[in-house]
Amino acid sequence: MTDTDADTIIKFDKVVKRFDSFTVIDELDFEVKRGEKVTIIGPSGSGKSTVLRILMTLEPISGGVVYVDGDTLWHEKGSDGQLRPASERHLRKMREKMGMVFQQFNLFPHMSVRRNLTEAPIQVLGMPKAEARQRADELLEMVGLTQHADKYPHQLSGGQQQRVGIARALAMRPKIMLFDEPTSALDPELVGEVLNVIRRLAEEHDLTMLLVTHEMNFARQISDRVCFFDRGKVLEQGKPEDLFTNPKEERTREFLKAVLEGN
Repeated sequence: MTDTDADTIIKFDKVVKRFDSFTVIDELDFEVKRGEKVTIIGPSGSGKSTVLRILMTLEPISGGVVYVDGDTLWHEKGSDGQLRPASERHLRKMREKMGMVFQQFNLFPHMSVRRNLTEAPIQVLGMPKAEARQRADELLEMVGLTQHADKYPHQLSGGQQQRVGIARALAMRPKIMLFDEPTSALDPELVGEVLNVIRRLAEEHDLTMLLVTHEMNFARQISDRVCFFDRGKVLEQGKPEDLFTNPKEERTREFLKAVLEGN
């Protein structure tokens, strides 16, 4: 266990991530409280998506320590109390705390929509089939896809596939939901249906949510806090109305001006 306080569910402590000689995350200090909805914005290459990939254990860190739900993510404590690299078993256990929705839908093409939702809870969590099926049907109703339960992914629109992706992540009962630009692969007319599902999640469920998005108006509506990333660090953060209306940093102002004028 760690020195993080009970209200903090995610903590990056001087975290570094390098790809060869390029530093993507630069001694990042970053925290998310339980139940908080936090959006990360920033230019391409600023490290936004890398933060999510580190949390999902898709990218190992080069330095520092990451804490999730009171435990170290990429490390384990040895009998001597010293941190050592985490075992695959530890990573697997930690991974179950998080659900991730990717840019690409990543559904199993050979499985029905319902089975996309039941497979992991049955295989990974050991959930009884009847319970997994009931949970899947509840989640499909929540994302408005009950009538598509027996279809296959190729029979759905991009927006519908992404809504299945959200339901599939929720089926694992995660404590934290991670969204990596969940609408960037969608045609513009399909973006709204996915954002509406995420908005409902934010309003009705006590989940911790960490979202990377270019949808600034959406970020403004659903976030408790918005963090502007630049060169692998949090350059500025605050409540949405403060950051979007009166950013303190010139770099934040430049970015928002460029993005908002481009929309």
